[in-house]
Amino acid sequence: MHHINPDMTVSYTLEVANVRFGGFSKLLFRWKGSIYKLLYKEFLAFCGVYFFFSVFYRFLLTPRQQDLFERIALYCDQFTNTSFIPVLFVLGFYVTLAFNRWWGQYTSFPLPDNLMMVVSGNVHGADERGRLLRRTLMRYANLSSVLILRSISTRVHKRFPTLEHIVEAGFMTSHELKKFESLHSDFNKYWMPLTWFANLASRSREEGRVRDDIALRLLMDELNKYRTKCSLLFHYDWISIPLVYTQVVTISVYSFFAFCVIGRQFLNPEKGYKDHKIDMYVPVFTLLQFFFYTGWLKVGELIINPFGEDDDDFETNQLIDRNIQVSMLAVDDMYQDLAPIVKDKHWAQRHFSIPYTVSTAAETLRPAFKGSTFDMRMSVEDLEIHQPADSSVRMQCFPLNGSLGDGLESLLQRGKGILRGRSLPSLIDVSSQLDEDEDVDASPDRDTNSFNHKEQEETIIKVAVEQNQ
Repeated sequence: MHHINPDMTVSYTLEVANVRFGGFSKLLFRWKGSIYKLLYKEFLAFCGVYFFFSVFYRFLLTPRQQDLFERIALYCDQFTNTSFIPVLFVLGFYVTLAFNRWWGQYTSFPLPDNLMMVVSGNVHGADERGRLLRRTLMRYANLSSVLILRSISTRVHKRFPTLEHIVEAGFMTSHELKKFESLHSDFNKYWMPLTWFANLASRSREEGRVRDDIALRLLMDELNKYRTKCSLLFHYDWISIPLVYTQVVTISVYSFFAFCVIGRQFLNPEKGYKDHKIDMYVPVFTLLQFFFYTGWLKVGELIINPFGEDDDDFETNQLIDRNIQVSMLAVDDMYQDLAPIVKDKHWAQRHFSIPYTVSTAAETLRPAFKGSTFDMRMSVEDLEIHQPADSSVRMQCFPLNGSLGDGLESLLQRGKGILRGRSLPSLIDVSSQLDEDEDVDASPDRDTNSFNHKEQEETIIKVAVEQNQ
């Protein structure tokens, strides 16, 4: 039985691969990564405060005090049922902004895949020196990502609390640590290993391991893309959504429900207050409203920084493990390790089809998609060529002779093809071919009538359509 790592990001993609009855409903019974886990403490606190005021109003106040409480409740209720507090607008815009920031951080995560492909294909040498160069280059790239993630992710910082832990993990040597610490800078030095990468790539070019300047340029371009992503992560961590906006959203949500605690109380129905005809004790719809609005706020709180330790935060430690492993496999174990080049299974077949399993065989019955206008049908009138009103070219019939007359039958057949769904350019191609044949056999007198020849070219299409009618 497959066991899920409790620290893994919650994934339910397979369960919603196909639309079926109650598809999303099954997800409502999950606890890990759920809104219930995020919200239950605030929800219980709200319920506790609400029922405290309810008991206080019903059993602890004198009739005169109850009248005062009821007036206060009616006053608060009029604000919760209007747009005096723009919760929806402020909260919706904030969560949208937080989500865009979350997606930007996800797309900025430095993955070494492109860089390792370029290193494997352009830093040559099957000897120990070539292997050392390739592995060191990728180690520097991964070291840079570890340094930046250690600066922004609590999980990574707990894993590598000091630089000595990074040395112990093999991302950095003791000599490199001394170099790293000897360079004084008041700012984060995550970029230093990438500078080592650039210098080592230049040395590889001098040694002939990188065979030309184009390959070196390709290495540098991919290095700069990798460095850009590291820099973006640093700046996402540095520049947050303005604090004032986060405060406005939080205050608007909590103040709204602070008024609801009193304003949504069920008052004595015998006193005839408007909208207080029954006493339900439990404010079902107010609780649902709290669940939706505060849950929305919790979503923003969850995704504003995905480098923490929440259930749905990025698995930074696992990504570090994956990146260093695939990097070394690509530039070392797989370097020039190719299978024998043989003829493929369909070498001798000009037309062949790829087999399907029984469960997917029905897909072969579906026609291939060739374009949304491929099956479009047009009327005969729509196929006629329209001439501008001020054009000096006139539509007229003309005698057919020579190769033009001989080719009429073929032209009419192509005209019929148009009405069956073929394209108008195919007819024009035929008329153009007839023009070329006519030019070869033309006499000097007809060479002076090039303009009339253009008229005939348009008339050919007209005749073909009329004949088909």
